Amino acid sequence: EVQLVESGGGSVQAGGSLRLSCSVSGFSFDDYDIGWFRQAPGKEREAVSSISNSDGSVYYADSVKGRFSISSDNARNTVFLQMNNLRPEDTGVYYCAAAPYGGSWYVPSNLRIDYWGQGTQVTVSS
Repeated sequence: EVQLVESGGGSVQAGGSLRLSCSVSGFSFDDYDIGWFRQAPGKEREAVSSISNSDGSVYYADSVKGRFSISSDNARNTVFLQMNNLRPEDTGVYYCAAAPYGGSWYVPSNLRIDYWGQGTQVTVSS
């Protein structure tokens, strides 16, 4: 059974930090890029960050560069998203996602997502 289990969401004030975790099972971790999408109320889902477990390459949306950091613990099949200096506009539901290695997170409309997590709420107050 494929599972992507997220944790670490919550409520913080602007300038605060949160660390999201995504633990995966049921498929080959090394064959997939694992990343995060987020969706704010009334807005489209957007790709935030991803990491390739094959070559270590990473992607960050411009809006989070310099504030968010993604990492992977291959021994635990877990991906982490460290979010620092959070802003109210970072508020939304964050979804862990798995896409076959080599897809372009820069063009998420062309990205094939095979698996989704259930989502975790992040709320940043001003």
